[in-house]
Amino acid sequence: MIGFDYGTSNCAVGVMEGNHPTILPLGSHGRYIASNLYAPSRAVIVNWLHGRLPAAEQDTFKRQRTIALQQGQAALRELALDAIPAELAFGRDALASYLQAPDEGYYIKSPKSFLGASGLMPQQIELFEDIVAAMMSNVKTLTEAALGRTVTQTVIGRPVNFQGLRGEESNRQALAILTHAAKRVGFKDVEFQFEPVAAGFEYEAGLSRETRVLVVDIGGGTTDCSLLLMGPKRAAQQDRGPDLLSHSGERVGGNDLDIALALKGMMPAFGLNSLLKTGKAIPVHSYWQAVAINDINLQTEFYSAANGRFLQQLVRDAAQPELVNRLLTMQKNRLSYRVVNAAEQGKIALTEQSAQQVGLSDIDQELTIRLDRDDFARACQRELNRIATLIAEAIAQAGTKPEVVFVTGGTARSPVLNRFLQQQFEHTPIVVGDHFGSVTAGLTRWAEKIYS
Repeated sequence: MIGFDYGTSNCAVGVMEGNHPTILPLGSHGRYIASNLYAPSRAVIVNWLHGRLPAAEQDTFKRQRTIALQQGQAALRELALDAIPAELAFGRDALASYLQAPDEGYYIKSPKSFLGASGLMPQQIELFEDIVAAMMSNVKTLTEAALGRTVTQTVIGRPVNFQGLRGEESNRQALAILTHAAKRVGFKDVEFQFEPVAAGFEYEAGLSRETRVLVVDIGGGTTDCSLLLMGPKRAAQQDRGPDLLSHSGERVGGNDLDIALALKGMMPAFGLNSLLKTGKAIPVHSYWQAVAINDINLQTEFYSAANGRFLQQLVRDAAQPELVNRLLTMQKNRLSYRVVNAAEQGKIALTEQSAQQVGLSDIDQELTIRLDRDDFARACQRELNRIATLIAEAIAQAGTKPEVVFVTGGTARSPVLNRFLQQQFEHTPIVVGDHFGSVTAGLTRWAEKIYS
């Protein structure tokens, strides 16, 4: 049995060793593997997956994906003619493959962000299920190699809400995709636990008395808040429903902060906020499309041929065409992930440094953008306000205030986030947990409790 944090930014797996959870090394990736995938062609993902499914699943999968497998075979023949390897890459290897040739192949980061999206067609849902299954298959293989045994039972973390727009309908869609994918790759028993609750379980292991704990989990894709009654007596109970006083959650997390920083901190160097020759402000919608890597529809619009023609005209109409031409270059070479990744790396660097130079010479040889913590705070003010609202909602629903705030999630490492949280809780102690490992450890504890 394992605890499996299939996260928006990273995936991690935990097992119990005695009374303590241990996060496993996943091959060369270490304890955390980035939640991304690269394929030389989108069509071959289904074929790669089919070849790695348990034997009992292969025939059923073949019947369900007959047309997709045939399309994949055609793509494989083309790749073979061009002497291009047909293997999929995961984690940092996937990012490296994408950055080597951004306009070739198929790269997706944080597919968990899309699972609750509205308006998905059946073939899109099948594609996301296959992408998730391929990533889970890779993690399961690495896990079993580390343990030297087969793993068939798992507890997977889930946010309170995958997508704020459709509530429970989005949650059902996302959980169905995750469940089908997990069972397809060989997990026989699959359960879910709220990520902030799981993080709270890990904190609870160190408590000596009953305490009202507000868990604030600021992850890559969502922020989730749970107010729980915790303590040594309650930890021994299997039914923790009565201890959960309130929940709130929304799709606002590290990815949204990266996008906001890319838009407001970097897009001005691409012409955002500049003028047309007529003196009017330049249209902003294409800039939002360019960086919205977690919105399928906006990215499709940005890379459409019609938008390419629009941007060419925009360059001609711009008072500073050299800036807008950078946006056109971004569109022609499919560099959205490249730019948002640069913003993400800048954000990470600002954890340790007050300012950072970000170079984008692959877009323009002279392009270097300076970012500092104040830029980050201004760019993310809307997202920070949404997080403040979620915190207030959780406390209001519970009808009582927390005695301690437990903060986890990789995004919470930022000094800007720390300062923001201190402002929200001036008179309440804040405890910072393992930014990346608290959820995995809590899922692992819960797996032992329900499967033992």
